[in-house]
Amino acid sequence: MSKTAMLDQKTIETVKSTVPVLEEHGTAITSQFYQLLFKNHPELKNIFNQSNQRQGRQPQALANAVYAAALHIENLEAILPAVKQIGHKHRSLNIKPEHYPIVGENLLKAMKLVLGDAATDDIIEAWAKAYGVIADVFIEVEREMYEETKQTPGGWIGYRDFVVIDKVKESEVITSFYLKPADNGNVPMFKPGQYITVKVEIPGLAYTCQRHYSLSSSPNNDYLRISVKREDSIDGKPEGVVSTFLHQQIDQGDILALSAPAGDFVMDNLERPIVLLSGGVGITPLISMMEYVLKEQPEREIYFIHAAQNEQMHGFKQALQQINDQHDQVHYYKVYEKTDHPNACDKVGYIDLPWLQTILPTKEASFYFCGPEGFMNALHKALIDWGVHKENIYYEFFGPQGSLED
Repeated sequence: MSKTAMLDQKTIETVKSTVPVLEEHGTAITSQFYQLLFKNHPELKNIFNQSNQRQGRQPQALANAVYAAALHIENLEAILPAVKQIGHKHRSLNIKPEHYPIVGENLLKAMKLVLGDAATDDIIEAWAKAYGVIADVFIEVEREMYEETKQTPGGWIGYRDFVVIDKVKESEVITSFYLKPADNGNVPMFKPGQYITVKVEIPGLAYTCQRHYSLSSSPNNDYLRISVKREDSIDGKPEGVVSTFLHQQIDQGDILALSAPAGDFVMDNLERPIVLLSGGVGITPLISMMEYVLKEQPEREIYFIHAAQNEQMHGFKQALQQINDQHDQVHYYKVYEKTDHPNACDKVGYIDLPWLQTILPTKEASFYFCGPEGFMNALHKALIDWGVHKENIYYEFFGPQGSLED
């Protein structure tokens, strides 16, 4: 991060002067950037999630990152957590140093196209210098991640083939895949809450598809498990290309190419209670965390609260009930948005603060949550309103990094 000192004061001031412009036009710039990138380098469609491109999620996430970099150009330490978060995604997708000049060239072209005469030569020159410094920061962070991955027991760089040793239906829309290395080597160690990246070649598509899926079991020597929600076509939104392929085409005995576990949504090892709040398929990393706590911290109190549309959409329902029945330190609650059987859950509707306060004995706990963005926004606001310290609140976005409102 000391590389910021390489920027002269005029460059810093020029970049900071673009903050209001980026706030207004950032998404237009990054949308234009991706159009240019894929036109000039169509091979990169094999890396970037094209569904996120169509939905506008990736351009918005990049716009947020560019804006943050400009805002904190004098002190890039401030964005280090975000750099590391993005770095995990880049490492899992095998982004390399040689990709950064390509990105920089097309980002500057996009700025010029969108801003027109407002993007003066001084501004473009300043951003070229700033981008070089920011890229160096990413490259260094990711270099350390690649090295750490190589040193992790069972770890690897690039992609490694895994055999599907079992396929288990967890709900109407969620199916688990149990995976074992095809080379009969060691199953990699990982931190509960992390994810792997699956790379698949789908007939009829011109590009390779890569998707991140949370590991849904605790670390063990026998297998990796991912639990995938089939994304159906709803309200004009197309079905999930990869999730549908996995559900319909991948069976026991098939091979999947995986990158090594990644991600920084990982649990602490404190003694205070841990509260796990999941919505829909957001249950997957939290199941991994709960299994780990039961093995490694058997005295720690666990509050597991799951929200689903109804009984049929509730993944791991029987497994969770069995865990609850067998472990006194586990407190398990179900919330269904709609149900014809109110006794089948602990609350009908949504998780809200007044109800949370009736089931949780304290706010002095570690809170982890994952699920749809609306679900996470509501929970984040509820916990902040309750007075939970921000450093005790952890969450994970599925897909490009978003932001939650206070």
